[in-house]
Amino acid sequence: MELRQLKYFVAVAEECHFTRAAKRLHIAQSGLSASISLLEHELGAPLFLRSTRQVELTPAGRVLLVEARRALSATDAAKDAVAAVQGLLRGSLAIGSLQCLHVVHMPAVLGRFLAAYPGLEIRLRQGGSGELIEQVRAGRLDVAFVSRPARCPDDVLVGPLASEPLVLACAPGHPFATRARVGLAELRSEQFVDFLPDWGTRDLVDNALAAAGVDRHVSLEVTDVHSLLDLVTFGLGVALVPQSFAAKTDQVRFIGLTGTVPAWETITVTGDPTSAAAAALLRQVQESKSGRRSAALIG
Repeated sequence: MELRQLKYFVAVAEECHFTRAAKRLHIAQSGLSASISLLEHELGAPLFLRSTRQVELTPAGRVLLVEARRALSATDAAKDAVAAVQGLLRGSLAIGSLQCLHVVHMPAVLGRFLAAYPGLEIRLRQGGSGELIEQVRAGRLDVAFVSRPARCPDDVLVGPLASEPLVLACAPGHPFATRARVGLAELRSEQFVDFLPDWGTRDLVDNALAAAGVDRHVSLEVTDVHSLLDLVTFGLGVALVPQSFAAKTDQVRFIGLTGTVPAWETITVTGDPTSAAAAALLRQVQESKSGRRSAALIG
């Protein structure tokens, strides 16, 4: 089995079509078909279900796709590692991130990073934590900045990023708005605004309220912080959010929680091994965090 065969296989799997895959790879369709047939013969299993319109992965093909992407990613990481040793970091870096990290100002970090490594191609994707972690596992992302899930897969590397307490966000006219603290159990009758399942703090809030005996109703689901805060502003629901969200608006009241306060943890997730480009970005992130802490202490 050759890396070239795996590259061809991944292209067909992603395009679901031999002709489109051949055009993407700039090779003859006959050569592509022959390479896939040889790979199936070597593995002793069909990888695709072929029809006149498209092709679909077989169970064997779906298993191979995960490992093929991982193998190709590892190959790229090996090339990048050699380039990094020579001081010529190049290639591509695929990054996944939540929308709001607070502790990391991603545009500033990426601006400095690309200035240091101008030969590197950067791709950035935002999404939910579970989705982004799975893309790291599959080799489609090199690094992701996400919320800590209840359990991380064993085949990725995890590093701490930040931790902050949750607070209650409510409209200025809400009965809780004048309170200094609110208990989670007091939220039983409230309507909630929250992120989609697997986004941001949603899983953490679901678990914290369930532990407090609150069977809540999420009336409005969003995928960005500003929409969530706007909905809260106009009294359409309350939300449990990280404390740092208080810096985003003065139109919402942010109330502390009593008892054991849930903490929102953000982490970094990389493949194993971590690519040279991802490792360099993580060093840049740590330097950025240290600089912001020093500035805060001076201020």
